Amino acid sequence: MSVSELHYLSVGKLSELISTKKLSPVELTEACLHRVEATESRLNSFITPPGDEALAAARKAEKEITKGEYKGPLHGIPFAQKDLFHVEGMRNTCGSKILDRFVADRDSTVVSRLKNAGAIIFGKTNLHQFAFGPTGLNADYGHMHNPWDVGRLAGGSSGGSGSAVASGQCPLATGTDTGGSVRIPASLCGISGIKPTYGRVSRYGVEPLAWTLDHPGPMARTVEDCAIALQSMAGYDPKDPATSKQEVPDYRESLTGKVKGLRIGVPEEYWQSPVDPRVRASVEEALGVFKKIGATVKKVSWPMYKHSATISTPLIYAEATAYHRDQLLKRGREYDPSIRWRLEVGLFITAEDYLTALRAREAYNQETLGLLKDVDLLVGPTEPVVAPLIEATDLRVNGVPIGAIGALTQYTRPFNITGFPALSVPCGFVEGLPVGLQLAGRPFDEATVLNTGYSYQQATDWHERRPPI
Repeated sequence: MSVSELHYLSVGKLSELISTKKLSPVELTEACLHRVEATESRLNSFITPPGDEALAAARKAEKEITKGEYKGPLHGIPFAQKDLFHVEGMRNTCGSKILDRFVADRDSTVVSRLKNAGAIIFGKTNLHQFAFGPTGLNADYGHMHNPWDVGRLAGGSSGGSGSAVASGQCPLATGTDTGGSVRIPASLCGISGIKPTYGRVSRYGVEPLAWTLDHPGPMARTVEDCAIALQSMAGYDPKDPATSKQEVPDYRESLTGKVKGLRIGVPEEYWQSPVDPRVRASVEEALGVFKKIGATVKKVSWPMYKHSATISTPLIYAEATAYHRDQLLKRGREYDPSIRWRLEVGLFITAEDYLTALRAREAYNQETLGLLKDVDLLVGPTEPVVAPLIEATDLRVNGVPIGAIGALTQYTRPFNITGFPALSVPCGFVEGLPVGLQLAGRPFDEATVLNTGYSYQQATDWHERRPPI
């Protein structure tokens, strides 16, 4: 098997080859390391690139499998970590030179679970500083570049994870999602990424942005691979009191590909927001695919969708500032100015402002739950545009000028407010750049969300396309 074939094989296929001893974890890891070496100068996916420690873990995995101690589908699979996830003995910068020398003394729960599943920790990926931005621009460690066009944004904040997976540097990566930071780069880079239900995956050992909005989740080339990764990541953790004790189903087993009778709702408010008509056409074509394979599609009304930014902004600003306050006062000049001003705004959010947003959030959640009684999923664009140019100072959506933060989070942040699961999958291309389709479901019903995305990928080949880099 050629190295180039290994780069883009799915985790499902790689695990089959490894479990039957047709592929060595060492061979796979070496192929990924060579890919990083060949592409990293153009992509800047990593802050701490993988190296000898990944090869050592691959050799260990190979010995275990040879002895008949196969642990499951992640055993021997390289899995990159966003540089918010603590990995014992590795630095954890959060994308800021302020923490350039900080080395974690223990693993996050997610990393511990991945290691127990036999995954190979494969370096630390680049991100928007302190995960506080949707573009993937980073003045301290360099911007992340989109493998479909290195002059364009990879998205944020998990942009390094998105570019690493999309370019074949590694088959899996972790991300965190506070306003869309798994789904935004997944959409712009043409891969799959899921934000699970709030409380489904532990945040212990993951540097926070906003406690009540943060969601760790996996990023991969296929929905099946997301299901495999989420299986090991999910579950109750006494170290994170927000995690749920609700049973974790077998996500891979739930991938039947059958959606006959599934009810899909398309909020009419989605089309009242600025959106590139070519993106809309790709999404409507995807909705047609669902109709062909047995789902029903109907318009729904979601009035409170229009208040997403009004609700989420005071929450994220106040919670982020509460976490950064002491460091901001001591070392504020070392923050990226675009991050610092938002944290400074947070200093002026009052308790009344925050509590009012919490009350509005509850009404928002109840309205969304009501919608999901009449339909099983809410489906629409992940992003209103394809990846913008890195140097673009103004973003125009269908001719309407709009701020980058507002545009890139307009479809994603609603499901951070509710905490409901949401998945992005590629559903087309505009001028050679990927378009993302977002599928969101009921709380703790990742199984339906994943199966619906899987059924779409069984019927289409967008996820099989590869960037030119």
